[in-house]
Amino acid sequence: MSEETRSETYAELASVGPYGVRPGHALITMVEPHPGHEYAYNRWYEDDHYYAGAMAMPWMYAGRRWVATRELQELRGPEKSAVARPVTAGCYLSTYWITEGRYDDHMKWTVGINKRLNRDARVHQERTHVFTSFQDHEATVYRDGAAGPRDFHALDHPYAGLILQVVDTEGPEERAALLERLRTRELPRRLAGSPTAMVTIFRPTPLPGDRMTYVKQVEGVDTRLTLLWFLERDPRECWTEHYADLDTVGAGGDGAGGGDGGGGGRVELVAPFIPTVPGTDRYVDQLR
Repeated sequence: MSEETRSETYAELASVGPYGVRPGHALITMVEPHPGHEYAYNRWYEDDHYYAGAMAMPWMYAGRRWVATRELQELRGPEKSAVARPVTAGCYLSTYWITEGRYDDHMKWTVGINKRLNRDARVHQERTHVFTSFQDHEATVYRDGAAGPRDFHALDHPYAGLILQVVDTEGPEERAALLERLRTRELPRRLAGSPTAMVTIFRPTPLPGDRMTYVKQVEGVDTRLTLLWFLERDPRECWTEHYADLDTVGAGGDGAGGGDGGGGGRVELVAPFIPTVPGTDRYVDQLR
């Protein structure tokens, strides 16, 4: 006899609420496996948690894992980061899109399923969450206008790299000014002629009070922006030419020497990654 799944409620739930494809929300999680547990962590995440703890959930419709080899970790900045201590911490990054308007629905499921996974000993404990937060989508800036993949394609399109950038501001008004400056001036200028196809911009949302205890509460809910730069080239091949000064983007007056606007912030992390190869342990031996 099959287990009770209350399947009669699924049709009812599917008939109500938003069901577009826009990535209204994201889960962005950067994790450091404890030394000596890198292979075990990678296999647990790929073989079980990526699916049971993420992709199988309602309204989480796209995902991709990324990895920072030691070579990529050493490109990070700033040295004293408010996000990663030390700045090299967090060699795996997972990014997920959630259907716009479905954050609350998804959270009810994810809290429940993660409690169940933890209870059933299906959670790998030898890891540290360096930067984990659900985030609301604010804007996407495209290099090529209407041509090319959209942001809802970004986690399925075979991009060669990703850069995680975190910028802090003094308050909500400063963040709004920074967002406007990035969206309308600074990012379009930076993307032109570069290997970056798009940049998605998010702001963090607080985690629920009944979250799992190993995930700390989100910082910077009113002051922080998170940028994901999607690259068509391996960041190691083009870092010096295009990204070595990324710590100026979002900082100061205009981040490009122009000084033509307010809304400056403090860049607290610039971290490049390359995609993992699902079903393999490629790059695990290059983390330390």
